[in-house]
Formats: sequence, C-alpha cells, structure tokens
Amino acid sequence: MPKTTFTREQIKSFAQLSPFELKDKFIQIAKSAQADQPGQKGKSSVQMLNAGRGNPNWTATSPREAYHALGYFALAESRRVWTADDLGGMPEEAGSGARFDTFVRQHPDLPGIELLQKSVEYAVERFGFDKDAFVHELTDSSIGDNYPVPDRILTHTEQIVRGYIADEMFDRKPPAGNISYFATEGGTAAMCYIFDSLMKNGILKKGDKIALMVPVFTPYIEIPELDTYEFDVVNVEASLFAETGVREWRYPEEEVAKLADPAVKLVCLVNPSNPPSLALSQRVADQIKSIVADKNPNLLIVTDDVYGTFVPGFRSIAADLPHNTLLVYSYSKHYGCTGWRLGVIGLHDDNVIDKMIAALPESEKNRLDKRYGTLTLEPEKIRFIDRLVADSRQVALNHTAGLSLPQQTMMSLFSLFDMLPEGQEYKERIRAIVHQRLELLLEGAQMKIAEDAKRAGYYIELDLIAEAERVHGKDFADFLEKNYEPVDPLFRLAEQTGVVLLNGGGFDGPEWSVRVSLANLDDLDYLKIGHHLRGIFNDYAEEWRASR
Repeated sequence: MPKTTFTREQIKSFAQLSPFELKDKFIQIAKSAQADQPGQKGKSSVQMLNAGRGNPNWTATSPREAYHALGYFALAESRRVWTADDLGGMPEEAGSGARFDTFVRQHPDLPGIELLQKSVEYAVERFGFDKDAFVHELTDSSIGDNYPVPDRILTHTEQIVRGYIADEMFDRKPPAGNISYFATEGGTAAMCYIFDSLMKNGILKKGDKIALMVPVFTPYIEIPELDTYEFDVVNVEASLFAETGVREWRYPEEEVAKLADPAVKLVCLVNPSNPPSLALSQRVADQIKSIVADKNPNLLIVTDDVYGTFVPGFRSIAADLPHNTLLVYSYSKHYGCTGWRLGVIGLHDDNVIDKMIAALPESEKNRLDKRYGTLTLEPEKIRFIDRLVADSRQVALNHTAGLSLPQQTMMSLFSLFDMLPEGQEYKERIRAIVHQRLELLLEGAQMKIAEDAKRAGYYIELDLIAEAERVHGKDFADFLEKNYEPVDPLFRLAEQTGVVLLNGGGFDGPEWSVRVSLANLDDLDYLKIGHHLRGIFNDYAEEWRASR
C-alpha cells in the first residue's frame, strides 16, 4: 500500500493536539476514504471503524425499565394529590410504601415493575430504610419537583451508593469508619470540582509538585498544565517489560518511590488504568501505603476507579488509604449510560484534607471563613466534602446545588440492580464481551501481550515500537523512529482502512503506542481492526527491507 498522503511536517503538527481532538481529524480522514473508494452497489469498499472513544455499545436495560415503571407510579402519586387537566401535585410521604405495593399488584404486566419491586424490597431489608421515606424519595425524585436536599446527595441515595461502592470498589471489605459521597455530573465534573476546591482551600497552590501515574486519561495531563494551576508534574511511569517487545504496563519500585518526596502534594491515578486497562498491583498499593506511613503522610491521592467493575475482586487504593484518598467513580462505562452523567466523589470522614485545612495559617483561615461565611455561622467547621458542593456552585448558589433528582434516582436503581443476582449476571456478561473482543483483536494483529489476572480489558494499549523489535529486531524499530512520526501509523490506518484509533503518546504512554477501545464496536470489527493494524505494520516492514 502507498504511504499516507500527509507530509511528515503535517503529521508532526497534528500530533500536538489532544488525542481526542486528533481523533476527530482521523474520523474526517476515514470518512474521506469512504467517499473516495466506492465499492459494489454504490457502497464504499472502506468501512469506518472508530475504536477511538470508550463509549460502550451496550446498555443496562432492566434498571432503565425499572426507572420508567417508577415514573408511572410517581405520576399516579402526583395525580392522587391534585388533578386538573395537565396539572398534578407533589407526592406525599405518608402511606407511600403501601400505595406502592398496591400499584405493583395492580400492574403486574408493566415492564420493569418486577425489578423495581425487588430493588425497593432489597434496599429496605439491607439498609433498614423506612419504606414510606424511601419510596417517597424515589417518587419525588422521579418527578423532580424539588431542589436536591441534602444538596450533596439524597439521604437514601447516599446509603445505597455507599453499599454499591463497598461491594464493587472495596471487594465487599470497606475500610473502617464512614465515607461520605457527593453525587456529581459524571466523573468529568468530579475531576473539575476536586482540582478547583483543593486550590480554593489552599491545599494546592499554583506551581505545586504533583505526580501522575502514567499512562493516564488525558485530562489528568492537561488540567495541571492550565494557567490556573501550572503544576510541576512528576510522571510515575509503568515502564516494566515482561519480555523483549512485550510490555507489562506495571510500575517499577523506583518509579513509585518518587512519591516519597514530601514536595509531591498529590498523585492522580486511573485504576484500572487507561489505556493499559490494568488494576493496580498489590505490590504497588503496599509500596504507596508504606510511603504514606513513613515518608509522605500528607500525600493526597485522587483515584479514578470507573473501570473497577471489570476486574474480579477489584479493590481500590481508597480501601487501603482511606484517610488520604479522594475516590472518583462514574457509572458511565459499566451501565452504558454516558449520557446520564452519573458520578460520585467519596471522602472518608476522617481525612488528611480536613486536618490540613484546620492547620492552615490564621490569615488563610480568615480568608476561607469569609468565603464560606454566608453558609453558616461556623464556616471553619464545614468539611471539605461539603466545600466541594459549595464551590461547585460558586458558594453563592449553594442553596440550589446538587445533582438533579432524576439522575440520583437512576443512580440508586443502577446500584441496587448490581446488588441483585440479575446485576451480577450482567456484570459477568460485559466482562466477557470486552475480553472476547481483545482476543479477536490480538488474533487479527498477531501481537502478544502480557498475561495479567488484573486486566480489565476495556482498552488495550499496543506499543508498535516494542512489537517491531519483538518481530524484526532493533534495526527495524530504529528505522521506524528515524523515518516516521509516532502517529504516522494512525494516519495510514484512517486513510487506507477507515480505522480510527488514539495515539498512546497523548496519554503520556510510549510515543509509538496506540489505544484501542474494546467497548464500542461489534465483536468481529476487532478482528478486522487487528488485520488492518497488522497490514500497516507489514507495510512498514516492506519499506524497511526496501531501504536496506
């Protein structure tokens, strides 16, 4: 096949973009390739396969059915209070549990009603809820006729989320004490709120040294570079190899040891990682625990655990270091609900951030008392988790803060679904889907990856230079690095085959690596992507041989 029509200088220029912006360029190229290569019956001979974004192509249907069934009950409750053409009233709490039971009996064929009933009964039994109070929270929230109260997260929703996180992020062994949660507009908002409030409260300052465990989700790289922060970033690199040409994507002891520097105020990690998609090893978790215990006791940890449900027995570092860790979780990937924007921030009630705020100089305390003084007569007692809420609405709009009530209702129903046998079966099914796709991709690409029991498999990062050395030796790898830009393979893939992947270098991974999302295309598409990737790789090998 011919080389890409883009010059090396053009490719070098585009490579400066964020991977997600560069992806849009690849989509544009792939669409042009479709238009330029007509096949039989007017259809293009090029099929665009966009494995660049991690939006899954599955959805959890049963909890959504339960949500819509709840909507019918909620409307009945509204009309029971007040009916005038299109007007209803605000649902009442007293007797709502018994009325819900009656509604279930009267509508046995309503889609989702059975799972809704199971979810309610399970929640009442496991969490000891008063049934009227819980059913009313669900009903009133489904209607969405009130502001969120409490603003941080609804009372019953928080207990359900706490149970869900204990089950799925802590392997059913949560740390001692209580973790408070803040419901957010997905993990995206959680990230923004955390960085903003740590700065607003003087815990982080412009130019401070922070660490990133890389490769990592690109916004964690780009946010610290903004002029708001300008952090001094230390990369903790997953640079271990299993063998020549086969990366482990694991962290050497000397890399993790960088966190022992007391000047490092914060470390961010995605766990399981993105793009390598591996859960943190116990060896590294234990090393970080030791560092916090002996050398850097105020080290703050932000752990983004969105892919945790894809690893059997997953246990967040927040379970090992609850006092130092801000946990971020999003429901988006597991439930196929990126459009719902459902996430949480979790922080242990006994945490180093609150202690650091209490130990601030008097001038800083006075500044913060003034900032939060309109919320309470004792602003110094406001916990950091609640400051996050206030800061998310510029403090002045704290009285209208909080995730919308219908979103919190869906969050509760997703969480309760997971606690039922149906939800556990669903979890096993989506795990099997991504691993099947990974096997097909590797079969087509003829590439080797390290065996790892902690592999989530939601993405895979493939290092093409390492593969070049494994297959053809160091001379071939050197030839690629000398003659082409690291993103050249991605331009060729888009232009010649219609395949869209992301550049791993944009995640602070190896420059010649590529990220493949295993979540968003049909199974056999990954076999095709693998074949196309191997074809491009073989083209480079032919060019190398011709140059000798």
